Amino acid sequence: MQSNPPAAPALPLFPGFQARSTATDDGVVIHALVGGSGPPLLLLHGHPQTHALWHKVAPALAAHFTLVLADLRGYGDSSKPAGAADHNNYSKRVMARDMLRLMQSLGHSRFAVLAHDRGARVAHRLAADHGDAVQCLVLLDIAPTLAMYTQTTEAFARAYWHWFFLIQPAPLPERLIEADPAAYLHDVMGSRSAGLAPFDPRALAAYTRALRLPGTAHGICEDYRAAAGIDLEHDRADIDAGRRLAMPLLVLWGADGVVQRCFQPLAEWQKLADDMRGEALPCGHYIAEEAPDALLAKALPFLLEGTR
Repeated sequence: MQSNPPAAPALPLFPGFQARSTATDDGVVIHALVGGSGPPLLLLHGHPQTHALWHKVAPALAAHFTLVLADLRGYGDSSKPAGAADHNNYSKRVMARDMLRLMQSLGHSRFAVLAHDRGARVAHRLAADHGDAVQCLVLLDIAPTLAMYTQTTEAFARAYWHWFFLIQPAPLPERLIEADPAAYLHDVMGSRSAGLAPFDPRALAAYTRALRLPGTAHGICEDYRAAAGIDLEHDRADIDAGRRLAMPLLVLWGADGVVQRCFQPLAEWQKLADDMRGEALPCGHYIAEEAPDALLAKALPFLLEGTR
């Protein structure tokens, strides 16, 4: 089912884009913006952000692709259901199915994906579960979830403290985030290598507005709780069954980021994908906002080739 969503505050970041919404199998409504022309390209954001993070690269990408900028369930203007006891309804499997239904509702049976952070974990599961739908895949600044948990060090735990904060039982982290959403956002995003300097004030305002919406704090916590539990079960099952990603995969990460410092992303993704390449870019975690030109220089030719 597709319809126009209730009016949300206008974002001047995506002129010419149109709002769309799709109800998924369990009644969750996924909000998205659609614009551009050409082969379909799904863009997925990370934490604690929304689709607004793509504003610096969207104009160049929209010249070649029909862009679908989605908010993950629990984030932005998408639905924020109460988490199940086992957090299954925030598993990356369910969140990936959300995105498949969204793209199908827009008439796209096959599409490319460009995804950052939490969205990249959803994209990984989308490619693993629905490989026939994903033409090619670009993942930004992540190593596989299972690898990151099993290889956790003190340095990683200190840098990614929010991973271990957000998985605490409800309502402790929700209550603390809701006490001052703007402070939480600034503390998480501003503590990375580049601080808050790379972020357009309009994008920061969009992230802050979304984080203040009822249910967002719970939604983002459920995302992380699922990642520390049921998502790991799904990832282990893939490895045990010998399932690998077959579509072309490009992995990019920040040379100044935690993934570079604590893991070997290229080696870890080579364990899971048949056709992959990757490299570090001269930036930190928030690649699309810190180094949009460097991202486009690597991702655009790859996406164009992958969607021919």
